[in-house]
Amino acid sequence: MQKRIGVIFVSRRNSLRSILAEACLTHLDPQRFSASSCGQPGHVAREFHPAAIGALHSASMAVPQRPPRSWDELARANPSGADFVITLDAYSESLEPPWPGQPDAALWAYPDVIVGAGPEQVAHAAVQMLFSLRRRLELLVSLPMQGADRSAVRSDVRDLGYMR
Repeated sequence: MQKRIGVIFVSRRNSLRSILAEACLTHLDPQRFSASSCGQPGHVAREFHPAAIGALHSASMAVPQRPPRSWDELARANPSGADFVITLDAYSESLEPPWPGQPDAALWAYPDVIVGAGPEQVAHAAVQMLFSLRRRLELLVSLPMQGADRSAVRSDVRDLGYMR
């Protein structure tokens, strides 16, 4: 059996963007990929945003079992590291610590839809974000990870951040 490919998704609060990405990748290919998510220490939400839960339920995807956590907590829980760290907002990217194992990093920037929007707007934006993430993650899952040139895979994962 081959090693599962570890992917960490990072967003500021770990309550919407990164939760949607983690749940979607877990839904798409849990045999090949191990997905986790985290947020910036001091900004992590106490619970998942209701719009994230609603979007996942509408897509028949399971809500992650672990509550929101910081990247410090994740690094302690998974000291061996991951293969990829995908940051979902540009603000958090510059603040992230060095990751154990030096995984490849990519920025897939999504707007912070929670700030300044009403519940209906956030719910709609969460569903749209989940559709967008799913398209990117389907392409990620289709990449030839085993035996492929690492720099080519790294470039492909980074390029997925430019999809519209």
